[in-house]
Amino acid sequence: MKIMIAYDGSRNAKLALAQAITMFQELKPTLSLVAVAENPRDITASNEDLFQEELASLKKALQDALEMCVKEGISAESLLLEGDARKMLLYAAENKVQPNMLVIARHSEEPDGGFIARSLTYFVDELDYMTFGKVSSFLARRVQCPLLILPSC
Repeated sequence: MKIMIAYDGSRNAKLALAQAITMFQELKPTLSLVAVAENPRDITASNEDLFQEELASLKKALQDALEMCVKEGISAESLLLEGDARKMLLYAAENKVQPNMLVIARHSEEPDGGFIARSLTYFVDELDYMTFGKVSSFLARRVQCPLLILPSC
């Protein structure tokens, strides 16, 4: 079984990876961790610096995730793409990985802050539950394999 996980190193992505390993470990899946660095729309020096930082951060996150898979005895590979996250994840699913299942985590900007930050996050999450995020909604309509959207915990 081949499972593709949209992975950006966020808290929710880490939880989704851990949940996917727990749920499917008995099936001895091969995990494909796919990250997408979004290109800046203009190429000013500051945007290029931010883009390079994002690339480095995603590479580190993918490496950490691969190490976690090795510790759990799961076969895994990673893929880092550049572009629009929605389109590149769909491209990876259809043309690169061709998974039996795509797993994504609900996006969250959840800070690990104090009471006020958590309260605001819960309020936004309640609004967010009414709909999928941009990437989830896009993929739910277009991807040609089963899609598992894992909620944040």
